[in-house]
Amino acid sequence: MSIIAEFSVKSDDLALNHALTEAPQMIVEIEQVVATMEDRLMPYFWVSGGDHEEFEVAFQNDDSVRNITVIDEVEDARLYRAEWTDNVETIIYAYVELGATLMQAIGKAEDWELRMRFDNHDSLSEFQDYCDANDISIELNRTQEQEQPMASAQYDLTPTQRETLVAALEAGYYETPRAVTMRELADQLGVAQQTLSNRFRAAYSNLVTSTLTISHPDESDE
Repeated sequence: MSIIAEFSVKSDDLALNHALTEAPQMIVEIEQVVATMEDRLMPYFWVSGGDHEEFEVAFQNDDSVRNITVIDEVEDARLYRAEWTDNVETIIYAYVELGATLMQAIGKAEDWELRMRFDNHDSLSEFQDYCDANDISIELNRTQEQEQPMASAQYDLTPTQRETLVAALEAGYYETPRAVTMRELADQLGVAQQTLSNRFRAAYSNLVTSTLTISHPDESDE
């Protein structure tokens, strides 16, 4: 059974420590990491939260990246493509060699928050052992067994919450004007209106926190 794990890693043990230290108001979120034909790992990441010009000066002098290119700009966020240098290879090598998947990575001035998926507990333990052996300051914050479909697990939805949201969508609950009221939808699902309201609250909370943050408190399975 696969494991989803959340970690905190000191910026100077991962990447962009110089850039994030010089522009501490900025937030970096890795969108994806691709491998080049030269076996280099090339990240695409969004940067937002402050003065982009200040960040880019520090960015160009950061020895964890090179060949930096601006790909897109949306409102106050910019999408960059770069290449990791050898200074980042240690931790990247660890999860690539173990077959783990980097699901989310958010970098701030002091540390990165990572969400990763491992095939099993053994590969998670191997990753932690590798980090310990290489003096990587990584802290495990939370683990979760993936007992549900990937679409639900990725957003921390319980099966009931996912079914409720899908049923609401199919019934036209989110249309303007609504094609069905909450009471009518509750009747269709065979639950009390308050129960349905609680399910919506928990599901919305999980969706927001799983897409905009890393760690969050457990929600009810209702």
